[in-house]
Formats: sequence, C-alpha cells, structure tokens
Amino acid sequence: MSAREEYQRRLGERREAAAQWGHRELLVSNGRLALVVIAAAIGWMAWFGGGGRGLLSPWWLAAPGVVFLALVVVHERVIRARRRCERAAAFYERGLARLDHRWAGQGETGERFLDEDHLFAADLDLFGRGSLFELLCTARTRSGEETLAAWLRAPASPEQVRGRQQAVDELRHRLDLREDLALLGDELRAGAEPAALAAWATAPPVLSATSVHRVYAAVLAGAGVAAAVTWMIDLTGLTLFLAVIVIEASFALSLRARVLRVLAGVDRADHDLALLSQVLERLERERFSSPCLVRLRAGLDIAGLPPSRRIARLRRLMELLDARRNQLFAPFAYLMLWGTQIAFALESWRALSGPAIPGWLASVGEFEALCALAGYAYENPDDPFPEVAAAESGPLLHGEGLGHPLLDVARCVRNDVRLGGGAGPSVIVVSGSNMSGKSTLLRTIGVNTVLALAGAPVRARKLTLTPLAIGATLRIQDSLQTGKSRFYAEITRLRRVVDLTKSPPSPLFLLDEMLNGTNSHDRRIGAEAVVRGLLQRGAIGLVTTHDLALSQIAESLAPRAANVHFEDHLDDGRMSFDYIMRPGIMTKSNALALMRAVGLEL
Repeated sequence: MSAREEYQRRLGERREAAAQWGHRELLVSNGRLALVVIAAAIGWMAWFGGGGRGLLSPWWLAAPGVVFLALVVVHERVIRARRRCERAAAFYERGLARLDHRWAGQGETGERFLDEDHLFAADLDLFGRGSLFELLCTARTRSGEETLAAWLRAPASPEQVRGRQQAVDELRHRLDLREDLALLGDELRAGAEPAALAAWATAPPVLSATSVHRVYAAVLAGAGVAAAVTWMIDLTGLTLFLAVIVIEASFALSLRARVLRVLAGVDRADHDLALLSQVLERLERERFSSPCLVRLRAGLDIAGLPPSRRIARLRRLMELLDARRNQLFAPFAYLMLWGTQIAFALESWRALSGPAIPGWLASVGEFEALCALAGYAYENPDDPFPEVAAAESGPLLHGEGLGHPLLDVARCVRNDVRLGGGAGPSVIVVSGSNMSGKSTLLRTIGVNTVLALAGAPVRARKLTLTPLAIGATLRIQDSLQTGKSRFYAEITRLRRVVDLTKSPPSPLFLLDEMLNGTNSHDRRIGAEAVVRGLLQRGAIGLVTTHDLALSQIAESLAPRAANVHFEDHLDDGRMSFDYIMRPGIMTKSNALALMRAVGLEL
C-alpha cells in the first residue's frame, strides 16, 4: 500500500472513531443533565413534597450524586479519546497535504534557526515558510527540532551518514510509532529549552541532598503541624504554636538564599516536562536492529528507574512546588516549610539523575530527527539514499535526474550534474536568460547535498558524492544598518567561501550571478581569479551568469571547467522555459523581450 493509500485509510478510520467518541460524549453529557434533573426532583420531594414534611429522605440524593461524579470522570476520558482521534486525523491530513504539495505554512518553520551569516541556510531555503525544515520536521520537542536543524546546517561524516541511513530505513515503515509520537502531550510542541534544562541539571549543588538541614526541615514541619493541631483541639496553648512558627521562620530565613537559587533554577529549566517524559517512555518500549538506533536505545538502559519515570518524578516535584501558589494551601505550605523541603527533594533528584539529562535530551533529539527523515523517506519511496564516497581522489558530486525536493514532483524538471572525480569538470559555468532556471539548479544541487549529508534520501535517480562544505551566494543583500553595499556583502561572503578550503571537507561553491555589482571588465577578471583560486585549493562548484563575458571563464580553465546553458522560447509575446540544462554557452538574452511582455515601451 502506498503512503497516500495508507494515509487515506487511516484518516477515514480516525475520523470515524472521532465521530463515535463524539456520539458517546453527547450521550454522557445528556446523562449528566438528566442526573441534575433527577437530583433536583429528589431534592424537591425531600424538602418540599408532602406539604413540607418530605416524601423522600435527603439520602436519596447520594445515588445520583455518586453516578454524576462517575460520569464526570467518564466524560473527561471520552473527551480525551475524541481529541486524540481528531489529532490523529490531523496528523494524516498533514501527511496528505505534503503528498499533494499543500504543506507550506502548515508546519514548524524553524525561523529561529535562520542565521543570515550562515554560508548557505538562507540561500537554500533551509528555514522559514515553505522551507526544507518545514517539509521535514515532525519533532514534538525542542531537542528534536534543534537536532534536525543542526543536521541540515552542517554535513556529517560518511560513517555518520551511513548510520543514519540505516536507522531511517528501519524507521521508514514504523508509521504507528510516528503517529504515537505525534499524539503525545498536548496539541502544542514542547516549550522546553534543552540547554536550560541541561545547565540546571548539571550545575554544582546549592543544597546538600544528605545535609542535616534536610532532617531539621522535616522535623520542624512535623512539629509545626503537630503544634497547630494540638492548639486547635485545646491540648496546648497558642504560645507553643507561635514559638514553633518563629523557629521555622528563622530556619527558613537562614536557607532562603540557597533555596531561592534552587527554585529559580528549576523554574528557568522549564515546567513543560510531560512531553519529554512521554517521548522517553515511547522510546524505551521500542526494540531496534540498526546500530544507530541500538546505540540510542542502549543509552536509556540505566540502573534503577528508567529515564521516563525519573523525568516524570521531576515533573511531579515541580507540580508540588506550584501548589504553594494556591491561596487556600499557602498557609499550610508555610507551616510545613513546603518550598524548603521541595528544594531539598529537587537537589536529591538532581544529584541522582542530573548528570544523565544531557544524554537523555540528545537521545530524544536524535531519535526525533531520525523519525522526521524516516517520514520523508516513507512519503517519497522513489527517492534513493545517496552513496557517500571517500574523498581520496578529490571531491565529487555525480547526480542523475536531480530535482528540487521543495517542488511538486509532478512538475519538477530533472537534470544530470557531474562535478569532479575525474569524470567531470570541477566547475560548471551556467549561462541563461532571466527566469530560465539557473538559480533553481544551484538550489537543487545544494539542497540535495544537504539532504544527502544529513542522512536522508535525495530527489534523484542516483547520487554519489564525497563530504562537502557548501558555500553559496544566492541571496546576498545590502544592509542599510551596517552600511554594506550588495557588492561588499558578496565579496565578504566570497572570502568566507574561499576560507572553507583551509580545512576538510572540500567546498562545494554555488555562486549566483557572480560579482554582479561591478563593471563588466572588473567582473570578468575578478570572477576568473576567484574561481581559479577555488579550483587550485581543491573546491568544486557552479557559477551562474547571464553575462556572456563570464562564459569565457570555462574556456580559460578548460578542461577543469565547462559551459552549460538554459534556453527560453518566446511565443506570441509569452516567454516559456523547459528548464533543461544543455551543453555550451547561451547565445541570446530575453531581457528586452521580458520588458516588452510586461508593457514597457522600448
């Protein structure tokens, strides 16, 4: 069964189940209403029937009251079941939207990961609305989102890529697992900040979990409760009670600064730990065979309580801490030194489990990132895993039928590209008129390289590449705030691309309309010098231009360089493109034709 057929089948089942639970919810609601009417009738007969003497005992109200309370519990469970089915249906609706190419703007865009100074993130649409991150990301925790973003922004080693490919292939058909993860917690993604939680968990202790002060706190809390009770039943006087209160206040004041540091730290760590606990629990129940997943799962096998239970215990402590904010409970919390005792309990938890928190968060993040790539692999079964080769004979990128993964498969035009490795040029100069597909080709190569070196399938018939560090200049802009022109911003970026050659892996440069902000003479000389320097340092890449003068670069650098071009066609005043890459230099421009097509008089 294809992904579409499976999604449609499950969507129908989840919608039907949601409708059934909705019908049960209506029945329970009506039952509660009926019990209210019955209770009102019994109350009237108990107090006003029979001329005021009462026809029934008030104890008859106990039966509808008990049943009503039971229905309240049942009603809550029915509502949760209905909502779970509705969220499951929404999960498959989003899957179908991705298959129908209607996904843009419906998912997590990852805009907080977008760094304009990054060498290719903005150029290749990795983050933002309609981005690669939005297409891929199904993570529920911030750890998962951060891990996936990190994988997209930096290439992995060949060993890591192969390990992730095996894990993604194993997870590809575990649709039940991905559905379960999507339904954990509430409807929102977790707001937990992994860095804040890890920093709090591994910070030096503020209070000693085994300190005698903890014993004093427990004894004083018990004495305070005992003094309050004995005073209320007149066994002791008010003086004893007040004396205990003064002693408790003095003790609490002596530890106040350290207690506040502990409580403030856990507040910053986050209160939204339920989802993290549930993800860990789901991961603990799985069994895997691929080495990457086996390693992740083994990292959770520790002595004592499993990580999910430990995180759940931390969450319960934080809920108990929040109870002191209840106005009715606040006096009792003060009497029992509630905040101080919870602070000691938190320190005890941190001493036992804190050092393992960074590892748990990393495991959850990596697991969710792998599940995100697995979902993409499941929905795109024709996209193969690339072969990541060793760079012993130099960098290479050989792709057959390369297409852009953010475009609809039905209208995605594919091209073959061979760079490096002795079987192709080290640089390809791409000429073509405006809108002919030059920039899209660069993005196609760049995005597929990102996917390949993250461990995901690629939009191609076949792709072989070595580890590559991408450097791109597709979205260079001037800056009024920093006083930088577009030309200055571009040559600054070019300097950083050249710097990539100082350390492995070899660079893959994607230079769009290179040095467009200067005159043709300087542009020709500067562009050739930069490209020649990159080739001498072992880089491979592509340069686009609609300036025929720059096409001569390939001739001067042959056989390490080659020219290709895209064509356009003007029919009845309308410009059309086939987006097919052809060998050789472009021989015409469409700029004047396009100007006339939009109504400009020339």
